[in-house]
Order: sequence, then structure tokens, then C-alpha cells
Amino acid sequence: MKYPIQKKYHTFKERQKRKKKTKPPVNKKIAVPSFFTLMNLFSGFLAIISISDGDFVRGAWLIALAGLFDVFDGLMARLANATSDFGIELDSICDMVSFGVAPGFLIYTWSLHELGFVGIIVSALPPLCGAVRLARFNVNARLQPTKDFFIGLPIPAQAIMLGAFFLTFHESLDLFTFLENGVNSALIPFIVVISFLMVSTLPFDKIPRFDRNTIREQRGKFILFLMYLVLILVFKEYGLMAVFIIFVLKGITIGAIQFFTDDYGPEGTDEFQDYS
Repeated sequence: MKYPIQKKYHTFKERQKRKKKTKPPVNKKIAVPSFFTLMNLFSGFLAIISISDGDFVRGAWLIALAGLFDVFDGLMARLANATSDFGIELDSICDMVSFGVAPGFLIYTWSLHELGFVGIIVSALPPLCGAVRLARFNVNARLQPTKDFFIGLPIPAQAIMLGAFFLTFHESLDLFTFLENGVNSALIPFIVVISFLMVSTLPFDKIPRFDRNTIREQRGKFILFLMYLVLILVFKEYGLMAVFIIFVLKGITIGAIQFFTDDYGPEGTDEFQDYS
């Protein structure tokens, strides 16, 4: 004979078992890349606080640090075989703060606030275009992502370029005195161009995998990324600016060659576009 409390316990246990069967399987390994993704968001949050406190230099370097965490979360996801829809969504949300809102807030607070409403519109371009790019990635990454290239400038690259622009020129504003609006006359076209590149279909290099096969098959690209790293470590903000200018010019050049040769795919036809 079972007492009522025993019957309730067994009913509860059976209900829990049924719930477990209906739940989708969870890859516990996603905790590793998710930690780096959240550190990306935390760095972006600290960047916004630093900028609001008037410490623009710290804010710019925290945006760069967020970019480093963004690289690590991708590497960890591949190494742990923990790529998931959850990771894609979490990464996009964090990127929107660290690489959309934070750099837009940086350039507005530093300089573009002088232009009033025009400054607001221009400084809003990075988060607005970044949101479009991330939304496209979320849709297309599940279908057929490209293997070796990003299509469109990655939003972390755009953010770090804005941070590098500030770090490079914030103590050299005299260089822009001959322009009508000073540094803003150079900053506005710079922002417009890199925002447009985010929503373009130009190809930009992905960071190669750090495994034996990739190093052997893509030795040139691997060496190029090591050179990028050395430039950043040696020349700091100037290295950041130089690296991303080279990165962007390479993407524009390859895109122009593909456009004029109709070389969009192995048979000259357009392939599925990955807006990652």
C-alpha cells in the first residue's frame, strides 16, 4: 500500500522524466565560449562607463579588449566543438553593445556632439548598420556560411577602427585645423565608409583556424595574421590603425577583382551570401 505522499512523489518523478525527454539536448561545452562572449559584453559595458566618465582612452582600449574576447569565443567554440544557435544569438547581442553602441557613444562624446543633430545621426550609423549586419548573420549562418571569408566588414573590425582612429589622432587634432570642421571633417566620411562596408557584400578575411591542416593549406593567410599581431603589439594604436586599413583595402581589392571578372563562384555565378 502506498501513502498519498508516496503517490505524489512518484507522480512528480514521472513528470520530471517526461520533461527531460521532451527537452532538446544541451551541449554543456557552450559554457566555455559563452564565458568569453560575456567578457566581451562586460568590456563593452566598462567602455561605456569609462567614456561617460570622460576617460576616452580607456574606453577605446576596452573596445579593443572586447574584440580580443570576441576572437577567443570563436576559437573556443571551434576547439570545444560547441557551436550552437544559443552561442550565435548571445554573441550577436553582446556585439551590438560592445561594437555598435560603445564606439558610437565614443565618437559622439569625443567630437561629433559639436555638430548637434548631424553628429547624432552620423554616430548612430555604426550601431544601425551593425544591427543589420548581425541580423543577416543570425539568419544566414544557420543555412550555408562561407568557409574562408566574411561577407561585409565584421562589426568588431569597424568598432576597433573607430577606437584606433581616436587613439591615433586625439592628441594630434592640429593636423585637421585646415579643414572647415576640424577632425569632424575627416571623421564623418570615415564613419560613413566603414558603416557602408558592414552592409556591403565585399569579402573580408576570416581568422584562420590554428590547426595543422589550416596552417598547411592557408600558410599565406596565417603568416599575414601573425604580421598583423606583431604590428599591433609593437606599434599599439598606430599598429591597430595600420592593420585594419590593410585589412579593409585587401577586402575592397578582392571585391573589385571579383566584380570586374564576374568571379563570384566556381562557375562564375553568385553563391549564397554569408553576412557573418
